[in-house]
Amino acid sequence: MSGLLNIVVITAAVAWVVVQQFTAQRVTSEGKKWWLIPVVLTVMSVRQPGLMDPGHPTASAVLLGVEILIGLSCGVGWAWTTRLWTDADGAVWVKGGWAAAGVWFCGMALRVGLMGIAAAMGVHQGSAATMLSVAAMLLTRAGVTTWRARAVQQTYRVPVAG
Repeated sequence: MSGLLNIVVITAAVAWVVVQQFTAQRVTSEGKKWWLIPVVLTVMSVRQPGLMDPGHPTASAVLLGVEILIGLSCGVGWAWTTRLWTDADGAVWVKGGWAAAGVWFCGMALRVGLMGIAAAMGVHQGSAATMLSVAAMLLTRAGVTTWRARAVQQTYRVPVAG
């Protein structure tokens, strides 16, 4: 797959997720495949021949590891800055705000900085590394948010005396 197509896929996934972030969403355990987009992005990224720079294997692996750590960190930060609440029926709702957007912007700045470091070292980082980092971020955000939603749901459930 070409680098341009990778950029289009990454941009579309990020745009869809950002739109979803600022829209209140009811958290449900059935029917939502929150892991699907991260898995698709991961499969697409590992199938790319340019994930690692063959001329600089060690530096490339370290930079890829840092890129994935940035994705994981941003996913956790995004999940913890996402607001969760329950409605009158006990359903859990989730919505991101400006703090979550700030995490996104910090993550993008870190990725751009990492690309600059890679370029200064002469290491080629393709869009596949970014795609893998975005997949890590989305998977981590969804997992932590789901975990938090379950905790909120358990707190809401009050045993009925009978």
